[in-house]
Amino acid sequence: MTHAVCPRCAFDAVRTLAASPVADVWLVRQCERCLYTWRTTEPARRTTREAYPEEFRMTAADIENAMEVPVVPPLRAPGDHA
Repeated sequence: MTHAVCPRCAFDAVRTLAASPVADVWLVRQCERCLYTWRTTEPARRTTREAYPEEFRMTAADIENAMEVPVVPPLRAPGDHA
């Protein structure tokens, strides 16, 4: 198996989240820095840094300075229509 690097941020700590039920068909990988997730059977533009679109690439500074993702609000009570 080749050393995995995140296609989006080039971080080299990538973990395997899942493997196909049929051996050696696909893996689901996730970057430990930016949390980008991909399946190894996706096209190169989604799975390799060299082919990942420039406009969507991130740096460590981009990630550190990113706005916080808003929290999901609590579920509404049944019958509550706002």
